[in-house]
Amino acid sequence: MSTYIVGDIQGCLDELLQLLERVSFSPENDQLWIAGDLVARGPKSLETLRYLKSLGDCVQVVLGNHDLHLLAVGLGFKSIKGKDKTAPIFEAIDRDELLQWLRSQPLLAEHQEFVMCHAGISPQWDLLTARACAKEVELVLQSDQFPWLLENMYSNTPDYWSNDLLGIDRLRYIINAYTRMRFCFLDGRLDMECKLPPEEVSEHDLVPWFKLANRVQFEKPILFGHWAALQGHIGNEIIGLDTGCVWGGHLTMLRWEDKQVFTQSALKA
Repeated sequence: MSTYIVGDIQGCLDELLQLLERVSFSPENDQLWIAGDLVARGPKSLETLRYLKSLGDCVQVVLGNHDLHLLAVGLGFKSIKGKDKTAPIFEAIDRDELLQWLRSQPLLAEHQEFVMCHAGISPQWDLLTARACAKEVELVLQSDQFPWLLENMYSNTPDYWSNDLLGIDRLRYIINAYTRMRFCFLDGRLDMECKLPPEEVSEHDLVPWFKLANRVQFEKPILFGHWAALQGHIGNEIIGLDTGCVWGGHLTMLRWEDKQVFTQSALKA
């Protein structure tokens, strides 16, 4: 059995299928892990949801910011973003079934040897805290309170973790850390504005969340997506897999057992 981990698909289903064919992926024997942002600006968001849902227990996904936005659009709290190509989802006969499946997915997925999330792990969290925080949001998402959460999750504050945070402030911080974070200020506060590659950042008080000097050392390697400008970041403990397929880059897939990396260039629409 092999475990394959893929960065942001964003509706680029054809590229995913090309990768899976190349490695002879077997739903009966292999596992497929997806680091969030299943949908948004690629041409086949509807088909991507249908395909991943059809894989059943062999697929493990986590929620990204675009996935949460899709759920908010489904409730009428937000409109479809101009560049998104998700309208077919809301016209589909299986719309409700797909959105319910998406809402049941976690923010943090844990393998025996690694964890996977969309954007990263708050620099103040150890593994025990990360698990508990993800579960807090997941329980609300899967409860009757989920409309309240999706309506009120849009804000950049609070930007610093405290275990004393309560209510929507606490849940919003958790969501932002897991699905939107890229840079942190030197004091550990989250920055939600800068999307540049780290080497292009002139502000000396901004560092990638995983390079913060006082970041709590995590007990397992962290695999994530979200940050296409990194163009992949394959290290021993921090592995970024978003390589901007939807922007004309390529889709990246890692086979965990031997750390072999497979890539598929963006296909022309």
